[in-house]
Amino acid sequence: MELLHSGKARDIYADGEDLILVASDRISIYDVALPTPIPDKGRLLTALSLWWFEQLADLVPNHVISATDVPAEFAGRAIRCQRLDMLPVECVARGYLTGGGLREYERTGAVSGVPLPRGLGEASILPEPIFTPSSKAPMGEHDEPITYDDMVDKVGEATAERLRQITLDVYRRGAELAADRGILVADTKLEFGWAPDGTLVLADELLTSDSSRFWPAESYQPGRVQFSYDKQYVRDWATGTGWDKQSPAPDLPAEVVEATRARYIDVYEKLTGNRWE
Repeated sequence: MELLHSGKARDIYADGEDLILVASDRISIYDVALPTPIPDKGRLLTALSLWWFEQLADLVPNHVISATDVPAEFAGRAIRCQRLDMLPVECVARGYLTGGGLREYERTGAVSGVPLPRGLGEASILPEPIFTPSSKAPMGEHDEPITYDDMVDKVGEATAERLRQITLDVYRRGAELAADRGILVADTKLEFGWAPDGTLVLADELLTSDSSRFWPAESYQPGRVQFSYDKQYVRDWATGTGWDKQSPAPDLPAEVVEATRARYIDVYEKLTGNRWE
């Protein structure tokens, strides 16, 4: 196989007409890969993505060809998938206000050009889910929020509308399934590409702890930072060190590594109903 790309958390190999997408144990925050891995992270995120792809297959085609027909050294952390012409945007759906969306709202009263009611704060539930795309930055650079009109300029009006509708449909269905299991999906990020036959295909990962914010429903309380089952815990730790969000990133202490792994396992088990071995 030929290594085509080594990203912040994934490696992509060419294997004939297919791609092998390998999820590593690397973790990235603020678009910077950290030097300390999270054990089992790649296997956990692969397993969770595959579960979600199966749950949501009726909404949009996905890139998965096989989760078992992969090289033995990548077993459990790799997916054989279609080659796609990836779109140059990341599609974000938000049902709650937090993170970068909250900071933008506090400055402008809107998120990615979507105006929101006054008086919202940390973890406020939105009147309805909103679509807030971002640019797709090269490794080492930061993704930047863009408006829907900016997205139209990049991909065309018809494609932009399809991406917005599919992203919101996936978010709503995913949030409903997660809520039944006691998990709130605050927001999530999706990526799409064109198949050779012109089909719009969902790619990369789906509703994982790296691409989404997961909160326990039982302790949800707007107006404060929520307990998170995702890498927000690592973001908060790194920010607390005074790190400037530029490479190189700080090493993670052992207790942060173990707590992050435990959160990834917990949300995997809660969502899928499967025990992590």
